[in-house]
Amino acid sequence: MSITTTREPLVLGIESSCDETGIGIVRGTTLLANEVASSMDLHVRFGGVVPEIASRAHLEAMLPSLRRACDTAGVKLTDVDAIAVTVGPGLAGALMVGVAAAKALSVALDKPLYGVNHLAAHVAVDILDHGPLPEPTMGLLVSGGHTNLLYVPDIATDVRSLGNTIDDACGEAFDKVARVLGLPYPGGPNIDRAAQGGDPKAIAFPRGLSTKKDLEKHRYDFSFSGLKTSVTRWVATREAAGEPVPVADVAASFQEAVVDIITKKAVMACRDYECNNLMVGGGVSANSRLRALLEERCGKAGIAIRVPKLSLCTDNGAMVATLGAHLVAKGIEPSALDVPADSSMPIGQVMG
Repeated sequence: MSITTTREPLVLGIESSCDETGIGIVRGTTLLANEVASSMDLHVRFGGVVPEIASRAHLEAMLPSLRRACDTAGVKLTDVDAIAVTVGPGLAGALMVGVAAAKALSVALDKPLYGVNHLAAHVAVDILDHGPLPEPTMGLLVSGGHTNLLYVPDIATDVRSLGNTIDDACGEAFDKVARVLGLPYPGGPNIDRAAQGGDPKAIAFPRGLSTKKDLEKHRYDFSFSGLKTSVTRWVATREAAGEPVPVADVAASFQEAVVDIITKKAVMACRDYECNNLMVGGGVSANSRLRALLEERCGKAGIAIRVPKLSLCTDNGAMVATLGAHLVAKGIEPSALDVPADSSMPIGQVMG
């Protein structure tokens, strides 16, 4: 099935890899609708995402979100030229809901289906805010589920994984440390707020995978599990001694350890690959200290930073639709109708 149209393609994107049901509609590089239904409130009492709850929430939110997106965009489902959907990576059950919905729409509307990689979509979405991606672009993705460095010569066909987290993602570490400090879920924004009144140099928490030996084997990889354990033990020692825990100082020192290693490795990757453009995506990109340190270090290194607006950084359907529209414009063949949901989809695989 191919698209024959002389106008910019109208593409509907479906995202359901974690706890947000996202429906986006774009025409070429113009955003028409970006509806997101989050189930975060359902997970708060558990201190993290529960896959079964997320999957059921996607089922309940899918059709209402589709209707709202079409109403916002002023289009009918029959108007779209293609359906794009996240097929991986992500939570298996959550992905299946979105993939099943996309397949049903593809068959019912007789439209081509593009099963795309969640991480590649996070990079592609910046096209909506800042125009075509420079070739190459370095992608830094920081979220509750991912901490990745991607080298992207061509977002449609060539996305290369340079490094990722070998244990906790940075957003996951924020959630766990927030719990230790008695701060609410999600941890990222609450630690960021608490850190505003703290001293980032108060406690020397470790920077994972930063020694000379580590850099030989894990030059672009990240590790936050040891940092999380260090914070937990530090707090436990204070409490055991009957001493008050300086939450602001702990939050600031922990946050500094996270953003210090992330920014250092991002700049290092850009220098190593002679890439002067860094695109930053994912929910943790909202962190105020991360943004400030990126601006400082990238500015000194002559690296241009591209950060989409926050509504496009977190999981959303617009990013999926944008990558789908780009693939259509490039003449890439659509996916087969039996494309599976792949929870461990390789990062370098743009399409399923």
